[in-house]
Amino acid sequence: MKRIAVFASGGGTDFQSIIDANEREHFCDIALLIASKEGIGAIDRAKAHGIRSAVFSKKDYPDLETLYAELTYLLNMSRVDYIVLAGWLKIIPESFIRTFEDRIINIHPSLIPAFCGAGYYGLKVHEAVLKYGAKISGCTVHFVNEVPDGGAIIAQTAVKVEEDDTPESLQSRILCEEHKLLPYCVRMLCEGRIEKDGRKVTIK
Repeated sequence: MKRIAVFASGGGTDFQSIIDANEREHFCDIALLIASKEGIGAIDRAKAHGIRSAVFSKKDYPDLETLYAELTYLLNMSRVDYIVLAGWLKIIPESFIRTFEDRIINIHPSLIPAFCGAGYYGLKVHEAVLKYGAKISGCTVHFVNEVPDGGAIIAQTAVKVEEDDTPESLQSRILCEEHKLLPYCVRMLCEGRIEKDGRKVTIK
């Protein structure tokens, strides 16, 4: 059975969706939660389910390369097969991405390539969607490469933008879809049912 590490920087609701789905269907071993700082909700969720957690805070390292080098060592020692970014807000250096090429996936709260890339995270994404007047938004799970939100797309779910939406109400509806899409993609990945050929991704 494949082993995953989940990276989170906040409350961890996407992390929880993986935990819940895996407890029902047991498609992977959640080996680690990697948190970007102390005191976040994701750590409490890991503790509640007996999942080991480790904090890698930027302030504890002289630079990002050192942080990710130590993180790489921990992941290798823990025999992690895949990394799942579930609300990870820390910059990832290219050296780390190359080390785990095609083994890192991320969820983004829009339909990539719209409203993505540098500066588009959290509520900022939904604010931009509404300001632009888009009629459809949603969420995307994709492989991670050196371009922010630029990796090959695995799966997407569309969500209609309502006339009276606020950034918060749109975020809430999209989050509900994230909690379905991310565990599904993690399961497909861990079961070997995802094939990647350049930018083309097929789910068997």
